[in-house]
Amino acid sequence: MNHIDIIYGTDPGKMIYQVLEKIQLAKELKPDTNIAIKPNLVVAKPCEQGATTTPALVEGVIRYLKKHGFHNISIMESSWVGENTKRAFNVCGYDKLSQKYNVPLYDLKEDSTQSKQIGELNFKICNKPLQTDFLINIPVLKAHCQTLFTCALKNLKGCIPDTEKRRFHSLGLSKPIGYLGKVFPPGLIIVDAISGDLTFEEGGNPVHMDRIIVGKDPVMIDTYCASLIGYSKDEIEYIPIAEQMGVGSSNLAQAILTEHDIDLKNNRSFIPSNKAKELAKKVSADQACSACYGSLIHALQRLREKNKLSSIKGPIHIGQGFRGKTLEGLGIGSCTKHCSKHISGCPPTAKSILDFLENNPRL
Repeated sequence: MNHIDIIYGTDPGKMIYQVLEKIQLAKELKPDTNIAIKPNLVVAKPCEQGATTTPALVEGVIRYLKKHGFHNISIMESSWVGENTKRAFNVCGYDKLSQKYNVPLYDLKEDSTQSKQIGELNFKICNKPLQTDFLINIPVLKAHCQTLFTCALKNLKGCIPDTEKRRFHSLGLSKPIGYLGKVFPPGLIIVDAISGDLTFEEGGNPVHMDRIIVGKDPVMIDTYCASLIGYSKDEIEYIPIAEQMGVGSSNLAQAILTEHDIDLKNNRSFIPSNKAKELAKKVSADQACSACYGSLIHALQRLREKNKLSSIKGPIHIGQGFRGKTLEGLGIGSCTKHCSKHISGCPPTAKSILDFLENNPRL
């Protein structure tokens, strides 16, 4: 569980095939193992924008599995609230993968659910991920406007229905993310750190890191990946929570790191822009869902690019915690309909928020 393999380069399909051969994954699996691949397709944007899992990486995994006689393979995902998963499958290149290798795609927004009790929290979990024998979690290493960072643990949020995603935010987001890792038995984590966005979760500002990181402990993987972009484990609130729940270990001193093709290593430092944190100073958030909050932050960034950000005096309210409350100021999303002025939608698009803010900079 404490082994981490890192391979450097720019050909993700070739790179992951090489690593899977080296770690001899096939020896751990039975011929009829039900294998599910869980990428990060949070939005319908090509991987080059830094938000979604590179299809060539997933193709390399499929090629390896099929070569070794494993054919019970599927790809499953649920995009964030407000996004259409089937559209993401198409835009991100997964429809073509499915057809080429005869691997089914499952939109977990359409899946049935069951309840799972973890500690004092009860979760609704999609059935298909629970029914799989071996889950291959393939997140993108990137920034997040609320949790600072997203990787292996947070990528499991795509295995719950949209109603539960909203509830996660009402529970504080970090705590349920930390607990969620306890639902799924150890499989394999393959971190797409080829080109992740270190500014916004939904992409647009890719940073070329040119590496793939492979391991089995999601806590250790997240701790390592957070350290790559300058964060300690304690800055990512859900990492110590997951460790306390027994999901894994954050002790990197005990990690066994193996580097491959080190001559291709990109030695630049990868530092998050922290633009989202700066923009959030304009925002009063209470239990805001990621899709809604991310769209607002994106709209504020566009205002900054237009040199109009200083005209926003706010406050800008967003989140489920404002339901039913009469407030002075601007409101984003249907939860804030009792604000002085608000834009509806669950979530509203970044473009509609931008137009709203440009037309209502002051009250």
